[in-house]
Amino acid sequence: MNEAQLKLPNVPDDQVGGALHLSTLRSHQRIFVNRSLRMESVEWIGFDMDYTLAIYRQEEIDKLSIEATVKKLVDRGYPPFLAEARFDTRFAIRGLLIDKRLGHVLKMDRYRYVGRAYHGMKELDRDVRHALYETRKVRVTGSRYHWIDTLYALPEAAVYAGAVDVLDAYGVHVDYQQLFDDIRECIDEAHRDGSIVDVIANDLPRFVERDPALASTLHKLRSAGKKLFLLTNSRWAYTDRMMKFLLHGALPEYASWRQYFDVVSVAAGKPTFFTDKRPFMERSGEGPTDPVNPAYTLERGRIYEQGNLKDFERMIGVYGDAILYVGDHIFGDILRSKKDSSWRTVLVVQEMDWELEAMSRTQDDVTLIDALSRRRERMEDELRYYQGRYRALTRRGARDDADGGAARAEAAEESRRTVDGLKAALRTLEVQAREMSQRTQQTFHPYWGSLFKQGVELSSFGDQVEHYACLYTSRVTNLANYSPMHMFRSPRDLMPHEMI
Repeated sequence: MNEAQLKLPNVPDDQVGGALHLSTLRSHQRIFVNRSLRMESVEWIGFDMDYTLAIYRQEEIDKLSIEATVKKLVDRGYPPFLAEARFDTRFAIRGLLIDKRLGHVLKMDRYRYVGRAYHGMKELDRDVRHALYETRKVRVTGSRYHWIDTLYALPEAAVYAGAVDVLDAYGVHVDYQQLFDDIRECIDEAHRDGSIVDVIANDLPRFVERDPALASTLHKLRSAGKKLFLLTNSRWAYTDRMMKFLLHGALPEYASWRQYFDVVSVAAGKPTFFTDKRPFMERSGEGPTDPVNPAYTLERGRIYEQGNLKDFERMIGVYGDAILYVGDHIFGDILRSKKDSSWRTVLVVQEMDWELEAMSRTQDDVTLIDALSRRRERMEDELRYYQGRYRALTRRGARDDADGGAARAEAAEESRRTVDGLKAALRTLEVQAREMSQRTQQTFHPYWGSLFKQGVELSSFGDQVEHYACLYTSRVTNLANYSPMHMFRSPRDLMPHEMI
């Protein structure tokens, strides 16, 4: 039976269940599905704050973080010329791996093949990369390596690569591992002492995008009967200022941003929130010195700190996959919540907008690359045929009489010329494909190419997104484009033999 023979209900094309029909959504408005999710079964929806509800202006954040970190490095005794160096805020992306021993920054595919590598800001050629990383397995869990898996961590990678480059250029001997450890300590200190957080809090419009659809998105979920909670690692004073900026006065039905949420918990300490047994503490007031007391229930309108997964589920009376958590951090928000609970997950990837734009701009080039690949396969088949023919004629010619041998020698020579011609054509084809692929990758990112891909494989970041995020999207407000009872269906997962 084909589609035309099916008796389908007459549903308007422009609207389904009060949400925009999927066919009218542009790519940046969509939510992408790795694992099917029935929103009707979700009772509680939780949100991280930083890089989830609050979308930071990444370049401004990076500039501030880099400046604060470099200043502290110089204060620790690093050469003053570091403060005059230019650090490229575009350098780092999520999913990179720092090789602290050698001063390298790596991008791997899902199989831990190192596809790109930089020493400082200089790209390593393939032979060097192969000698260092392809003859032995990269053990990413050891002390030698460090993942850059959050937007929060991008400045430390930019400072590290830039500092390695500058110090090498000045001939300064440096322990690359100690340099990275010092950078981590400096940027952490800058966050603790207010060098970064206070500047952001005092100028939120400069650093944070206020999404006008956020309030209505949360309201839509609440109106559908969903309970909402805020679970953030940020402390109360910063959380309160940020959430007021994002939500205060957005809708007349809500006198305070806290009224959007049934539970508000700050200083949660993720990812240990999902594994440890720290008790929930209730703040007795909103001041920084107000005492906190043990909490035995979670009530609307209260402010909580710390806590743990088991107590949270017990206190709200809802467990497992009836809870959906929305966050930006693969490890802290998504992986740990998947490994230590059966919570469903949405990963916010704010880089998606640029990734989708680059996909659109490179669509024609990708089509040409695929065509070149198919042509190469045909030429390789032809090459193997003539190579085999040449070998067979050469072997037989050695045993033939003079007359037969001359004919076969001529045929063998013709096959050899064909082989040489095909090899030359394949080399030209390889150069064309490589140049086109490099141009395509430059469109995605000048240093690393696509966030989600390394070559033809998923990147390590793309692999983590596929494995641990049920859904992923560019921003929280894309939830408003779907009914709160929507059934998110994953595409059919095909193996290579099913694609024939």
